[in-house]
Amino acid sequence: MEPSSESILEPAHLLDAVVLAAGEGSRMRSARPKPIHRLCGRPMLQYVVDSLSGAKVGRVVIVIGHRGDWVAKTMREVANDVDLAFVEQAEQLGTGDAASVGLVGLPDDGDESDVLVLPGDTPLLRPDTISELVAHHRATGAAATLLSARMPDPTGYGRVLRGADGRVQRIVEHRDATAEEQLVDEVNTSIYCFRRSLLAPALRRVSPENAQGEYYLTDVVEVFNSTGHRVEAVVAKDANETLGVNDRVQLAAAEAVLRRRTNDELQRNGVTMVDPSAVYVDTTVTVGRDVTLFPGTILSGSTVIGDDCEIGPDTRLVDCRVGVGARIERTTGRNAAVGDRCTVGPFAVLEAGADVPSDTVTGAFYTAQSEL
Repeated sequence: MEPSSESILEPAHLLDAVVLAAGEGSRMRSARPKPIHRLCGRPMLQYVVDSLSGAKVGRVVIVIGHRGDWVAKTMREVANDVDLAFVEQAEQLGTGDAASVGLVGLPDDGDESDVLVLPGDTPLLRPDTISELVAHHRATGAAATLLSARMPDPTGYGRVLRGADGRVQRIVEHRDATAEEQLVDEVNTSIYCFRRSLLAPALRRVSPENAQGEYYLTDVVEVFNSTGHRVEAVVAKDANETLGVNDRVQLAAAEAVLRRRTNDELQRNGVTMVDPSAVYVDTTVTVGRDVTLFPGTILSGSTVIGDDCEIGPDTRLVDCRVGVGARIERTTGRNAAVGDRCTVGPFAVLEAGADVPSDTVTGAFYTAQSEL
């Protein structure tokens, strides 16, 4: 009888994670390190760490490099109760080297532990997808299980080549693939679950003899197969979850997906949106029930909206608190408070530190200033 996902993910079978976030991300054209560019109010890397929440991960080691102090400081501020550790990849020698560096930061969990290895630029990953990957890995007893995806246009991706038995034989980069291999639409996503006791020895057998002169993590697949170890793959239900972010265009595309997810969840929890495509709510915002959000509403930062409010149209609130039953339209506010049952706007400005008392009704062009 095949074990259930719940039994496979029991804490007795230890699991840690290594997140690769050392790259410079030069295509972002930014002084800010790529992993901490923000989407919907949170650092991109935070979404990757959050995707591990359903798999009972112990320690999460983040491999840092370019402006690593900035990355570490940012992630410590948002880590909550996650056991985070940071190790530096001083020289960028490839994903295989980065994984080796990351293993140094893990606790000694014994021979039965597993380790997830994944890139720090995949913010659309869902916890259920990671849990399914771990469950399949443990159910099959594989040395390694990779998350793959089927792409309508796999150009540029490494292809997953399987044997007649369905097991993964190797991963071939697009530029190295034959014409026949390039027809394969199953691609590698660089997201893996390894049996930890086997990963370090396999990495020591990886060679940098390739066009880039780097140690590729993908090469451990052939190492495992050459030593008789099983390699499996799980195909992601939604290939879009696995997409990486390498430039501002991809960053905007990922943010659009996260905003749709956020708006869908809010609506399922009792929020009305007259036009969801014209409402922008950060994942850091809290919105009560029976709230109506009109087009042009932008809610950011630590904003909290009480029950039975109407917000918008054309309203932007950043780090604001709004009481129950308030009506706010065509208003901008930052770090301000609005009491219960207030009517604010149109064309109001809530300056930082302002506190609008409950039951206040304002006129047009109202400005609330801090009392300090």
